[in-house]
Amino acid sequence: MTGSTASDAVTRILLVRHGETVWHHENRYAGATSDIDLTVRGVEQARTLAAWSGRRRPAAVFTSPVRRAVQTARPSADELGLDLHHVDDLREVSFGIAEGRTIQELTVTDPAAVQGFRADPVAHPFPGSEPPEDAAHRASTAIRDIARTTTHGSALVVGHNTVFRMALCALMGVPVSRYRTFLPRLDNGAVTEIDVPEDPRRLASLIALNVRPCPDC
Repeated sequence: MTGSTASDAVTRILLVRHGETVWHHENRYAGATSDIDLTVRGVEQARTLAAWSGRRRPAAVFTSPVRRAVQTARPSADELGLDLHHVDDLREVSFGIAEGRTIQELTVTDPAAVQGFRADPVAHPFPGSEPPEDAAHRASTAIRDIARTTTHGSALVVGHNTVFRMALCALMGVPVSRYRTFLPRLDNGAVTEIDVPEDPRRLASLIALNVRPCPDC
């Protein structure tokens, strides 16, 4: 943590989307209820992240409890000799009727739902899905809690594409309804860095977006 007073103290959070899975390679929606394993490439992304973490030396490692996130985070925790902390509120959203399907498939079976979702995903989420503003609140609160409890150094936080984008909007004061246009995608295994103030009234700052770690840089 840096800063001289409680009002200006910030913690660097290293957000990482989990490694590639078969469903993500096919652009299928995979939410909290879909427990999909990493591909060979996803496993390699986790190893690369661990090597990068060994040089960056975050002070703590947190993960969504969903298996693909845990599989991505575990090598970094092992590399650092740290406990791996599971945080339920970092789980991916539930996508309702979109779970396990592609947007192309949904366009055929339920074009009205896709049209509404594309126009405003907060006002018109997929039927049966978790309300986006609820997901943004739980995940952003979890990230602020992580920042508050990580009193020395940075924290590595492994989770998911959609819920992280929603949380980033909430943390930076952007309407959650804009998450798909403001942050179109977080890449598998890529690092997004933010500074999260200790003061909950202050907004987080985006430092780096979608940076792919490499084994020797």
